[in-house]
Parts: sequence; structure tokens; C-alpha cells
Amino acid sequence: MQKVRFFKSVHVKLVLIYVLLILIAMQIIGFYFVRELEQKLKENFQTSVDDRLKLVTFSVKEELLKERTEADPKIEQSLKTVLGGISSTDISEIQVINASYRILATSDASNQSIVGQRATEKLVRQSIATPTRTEKIALDDQTKTRVWLVATPITSNGKVIGTVYLKSNIESVFRQMNEINRILAGGTALALAITVILGIFIAKTITKPISDMRKQAQAMAKGNYSRKVRVYGNDEIGQLAIAFNHLTNRLQEAQSTTEGERRKLASVLANMTDGVIATDRKGRIILINTPAQQLLNSEDDELMGRPLISVLGLEEEYTFEDLIHMKDAVNLDFSLPERPYIWRANFSVIQKETGFVNGLITVLHDITEQEKIEMERREFVSNVSHELRTPLTTMRSYLEALADGAWRDENIAPTFLNVTQTETERMIRLVNDLLQLSRMDSREYELNADIVDFNKFFNRIIDRFEMSKSKNVEFQRHISETPCYVELDTDKITQVIDNIISNALKYSPDGGYIRFGVTAQEGILKVMISDDGMGIPKENVERIFDRFYRVDRARARSMGGTGLGLAISREMIHAHGGKIWAESEEGHGTTIFFTLPYELDEAGEWD
Repeated sequence: MQKVRFFKSVHVKLVLIYVLLILIAMQIIGFYFVRELEQKLKENFQTSVDDRLKLVTFSVKEELLKERTEADPKIEQSLKTVLGGISSTDISEIQVINASYRILATSDASNQSIVGQRATEKLVRQSIATPTRTEKIALDDQTKTRVWLVATPITSNGKVIGTVYLKSNIESVFRQMNEINRILAGGTALALAITVILGIFIAKTITKPISDMRKQAQAMAKGNYSRKVRVYGNDEIGQLAIAFNHLTNRLQEAQSTTEGERRKLASVLANMTDGVIATDRKGRIILINTPAQQLLNSEDDELMGRPLISVLGLEEEYTFEDLIHMKDAVNLDFSLPERPYIWRANFSVIQKETGFVNGLITVLHDITEQEKIEMERREFVSNVSHELRTPLTTMRSYLEALADGAWRDENIAPTFLNVTQTETERMIRLVNDLLQLSRMDSREYELNADIVDFNKFFNRIIDRFEMSKSKNVEFQRHISETPCYVELDTDKITQVIDNIISNALKYSPDGGYIRFGVTAQEGILKVMISDDGMGIPKENVERIFDRFYRVDRARARSMGGTGLGLAISREMIHAHGGKIWAESEEGHGTTIFFTLPYELDEAGEWD
């Protein structure tokens, strides 16, 4: 793997390209030089041999055309003398052949036996038959060297009288070419070696900055922007290095800005009370913040990649395309039997400037409390209207009867007026209770707190009810005689206790018991008021502190109740920093508890 990576590096590629270019250039130059030199050497060799061949041919022709006497030597002897005068290392042998293809003479002293025989060489026959000069380079069968064979016809008056056949040793030319090729190959190898060395240094000057930039790019990919590329010069590569360093600085600034924005966005998303869900263009969830996970009761990354409409339970009503074009918010009801759970989902499209939709942002807001408040408001208005309509209807009926003449009847008129007065007082109590609740809701009240002995304070209130009770109900007290000092608003706590005891007396049967108790532990004073009344169904126990709530509406109304006493009591106890609750079993009575905070001083005494 390392070798493959090495050969793929720019450094090696540059050196190889440089060497190949030099090698190709030298091959082209060498090929041209060797070819031309070989041609020139061959021409020089052939020219030199041709010059001597012409002299021999001229002398042979003179001998062949010479008229001989008996005193003259034979033609074979004369031609032998002519050929014997040629002494050269280039010329191996010269033969003289007449027109009848008979060898008349040869310059080779060791080959004189061929004189008088017929010549069989193809070049000789072609030169006599044509008659033209023929030549070729061939391999000598005896010496295994290359020779240049030339057959030059001798003519007289247009008639061939013979031919001169020459065999010259051209092997020396090829040996020279081989030597030159060897020298050229050695020079080429030396030049290539020097070229490789120079190429490595030259390539290094180019690849070193590039290698630095590569390392810098890898460091940048890992988030390290502190490293800088070294500038080696002011050429194009140096300018590229400067530009790369500038790019690094800009990327570092952009990364810092982006990271800062990302942290801000992450902080905003994490600290938002609303849930935020982002999807891709196919509707799959790609981002979800913690509030949204809590709303959906899911763990980390559990919902990633799932379709949004499936997670929100909208697959039966809407498609993802419907949500993209959704302008209004959608209410999502995830209520359970034991508690309501309602969300409001707002959808916002993520799209490019070209209009291409990249995804969808969904903001989830828990509107359970708002819906609950709105429902309570509607119920409150309905209850107030109903509570006011009943006495008003009664008063109108009796007043109409009086207006119609009933006032003249001394027996009926007082009764009608008494009912009207009773209903008027009931309406006044209702309005006063509503005003008091309104002030408490808007915090338009002040606690006039005093430090009192709660046990004595509680006993006084019980005494008052015990003296004025109209039913045969027995009071049982479980209250310590030890002083228990608490800081409270006596008027408001008196109203709370009055409401609770009044309800206990209303619903307790004759011969029943009402029990009172006070306990103190760990900074909490706990008060108990219990009766033996009809009790409250288990599913309604938590609702008795709601406004206008009555377990038995007809009986409560007949007893003059407004349905606001316990609601006011709850607000007052909360204003003191305590809690109030009820425990009841249907048919076995009801117990109301409330707590008040208190503190001990350093000596262990009550404040």
C-alpha cells in the first residue's frame, strides 16, 4: 500500500515525467544522430572503395582491349599484375570476369584456384546481363562478417566485355557504429542519472510547498487552523501558499463564527420551553431538542430518522406535503384518562432562494394548561351565570307575585319578602366571594401577619362553633395545651377554618362527631378537621377545591352555599406557604388537612 501511494505521489510523477522527457529527447536525438552518422560512414567507406575501384576498372579495361603479341604476357598474367598492385585492408578481393562469366583473375593470392572457372555470383550475372552496376551488403559465409559486394560491368562501344567484382570489408563501419552506440548509451545513462538527481531536487522545490499545503488541509479537516504553510518564493507556488494561508485565516474566522452560532443555537434549543423538530426534505427527523423529546416521552436519538407525521400521529389526516403548505397551527391531543395533554404544532418551511424545499421546522408548545384554564374559565362563567340566575329567577317570581297584589295579603307578603331578602343576601355573599377570589388571583391583597399561639387561636374558633351549633354533633379535640406560635393572618385563617367547620357541620348527621387535631414536626404545623358525613366519591376528592364544585349541588344550594368556600380556603393557605388537601371515603366522612410553616429559635423556643 505504501509503494502504491509512493508511486502516486506528485514528487515521483514529476521526476518520472522529467526523466521520460529527457529520455525521449535523447532517443530522438540519438536515433537521428546514429542514422545520419551510419549513413555518412557508409558513404565515406563506399566512396573510398569506389575511387580505387575506378582505377582498377580502367586498368582492367585497358588490358582487355589491348592487342597482344606473342611477346606480351598472357592476359591472365597481366590482370594478376594489375590486381596485385592493390593493397588495402578495406578491399578483401577483386575478381575480373569476362563476358562469358569466366574468372580471368583474382587479387586473393589464396584463392587463385578459381581462375578459369565460371563465376556463379548473382551480382556478376546481373551486371553482365543488364549491363548495370549492382551492389549489396551481405554476410560472408567464411568470416561471418558483413561485406560490401559490387559488380561493375566493363563495356566497349556499348558491348559488355567483362565485369569487375569487388568484395570489401564493411564490417569496420558497423564496428565503429557499435562503438559509437555504446558511447551514446553510456552518455545517455549518465545524463539520465544526472537528470534524475536534478529532477528530484527540482521536483522537491515544487512538491514541498504542495506537500505542506496537503498537510495543512489535513490539519484543517481535523479543526486545526493554527498551522501555516511556509512560503518559499514569490512565484506562482509561493503566491498559492500565501493565498492558502489567507484562506486558512478566513476559514478559521468562519469556523469560529459558525461554532459560536452553533453553540448559541444549541443553547437556545436546549433552553427553549417549546419543543423544536427539524426534518429533511423527505420528512425524516434530523434534529430534535430536549423539550420535544420530553413532550414525546422519548430517549436520546430514538426518534432520529423517523417520519414526522408518524411521530406526531398525523399520518391518517395529513401528508408531509400538506404540512409544508400548512398555514395554521394544528392542535395535537395526547390526553390520557388520568390527565389532559394537548399540544399546538406550528410548521415552518426551510427552503433555498430558488424555492427548493429543504425540510420543515416544527415548533411544539404544550397548551394543556391554557386549554385547562380556558375550560375552567368557560365553566366558571357558566357556574357564575347559573348561581346568579337561580336567585334572580326566584326574586323575580316573588316580586312579580307581590306586584300582582300579593303584598296586600298579610299572610303571604312577609313570606315573599323574607325569601327575596334571603336570595339577595345569598347573591351578596356570592359576589363578595367572587371579589375576594378575584383579588387573590391578581395578588391584590396583603397578609397582616401576627405571631399567635395557634392552639389557643384554634380552640377559640371551635368554641364559637360549639356554642352556636344547631345539630346534635359532638366535637372531639386532639390539641396540645403546649403553646404553638405561628406567624399568620388571623382573619384569613379564621375564614379558612370557618369554611371547613361550616361544611363539616352541614354534612354531619345528628349524633355524629367532628374531630379536630394539630401536630407539629420538622417546621410544619399540620391541622386536621374530620367529620362523619356522607363522604366524597374517590374520583371527586381532588375536585372539591375547584370553584363552584359541589358533590351534591341541590343539597349544597339548599344549605346556602356558594361553592367557593374551599376554593377561597385553598388560595389563602397557599398565600401562607402551606398546603391543603382532603381524604374521604364515601359513606364514612371526610377529613380536611392543611399545613402552615413555622420556625424554632436557637433556644428551641417557638417564635
